[in-house]
Amino acid sequence: MLITELSTLQEKLQTRFGDDITAAMIHADQLTIEIPSEKVLEICSALCDEADFQFNQLIDVCGVDYLSYGVSEWETESTTTTGFDRGVETGIEHKINWTKPRFAVVYHLLSTLQNQRLRVRAFLDENNLLIDSVIKIWPVANWFEREAFDLYGILFKGHPDLRRILTDYGFVGHPFRKDFPLSGHVEVRYDAEKKRVVYEPVDIEPRVLVPKVIRQDNRYQAPVPLPPKT
Repeated sequence: MLITELSTLQEKLQTRFGDDITAAMIHADQLTIEIPSEKVLEICSALCDEADFQFNQLIDVCGVDYLSYGVSEWETESTTTTGFDRGVETGIEHKINWTKPRFAVVYHLLSTLQNQRLRVRAFLDENNLLIDSVIKIWPVANWFEREAFDLYGILFKGHPDLRRILTDYGFVGHPFRKDFPLSGHVEVRYDAEKKRVVYEPVDIEPRVLVPKVIRQDNRYQAPVPLPPKT
């Protein structure tokens, strides 16, 4: 979508919703608006139904965890011979002063009638991860919202079947939270004596990240000239 078209859409949205749009930005040919979480049902209904917008298709719903957003833990183009115990170099650099809430729900919308796309973001208080479900507007939100609940712990009010979709029903925690260990809290194995699956504490050393080894690629080196023919 051209920048002029995005700017026109942004003006229409700000005229229609006023102060309910707390922020709007155009980046990488994509318009993003931020709205209060308590206004999600009202605004999404209008975005879907009103003639100026007609966002009749929900492409995705996802959660986002902004914990440590803007903090560079390590930047390196090499690695040690033994690797890092934790993929972190000392001296954390804060590149962005993040003042917004830690969690957000992001909606990606498409209008097949207007040929327009829109990203809608609603931030949530970490102590109250509750937001209205948009299933009644876009039924396809069902599994998307279940995934966000499973991986981030976000609760969708009014969802008819809010249960885990990727992890086991007895799983403890939410794997996509940035404070959740990569190794998890428990491991699963089949116990032949008990003849059932059992959960036990993880017995491996927790690791955060192992930095990628960046090697020189011969494809991008200057060709070696051939010796002259004799």
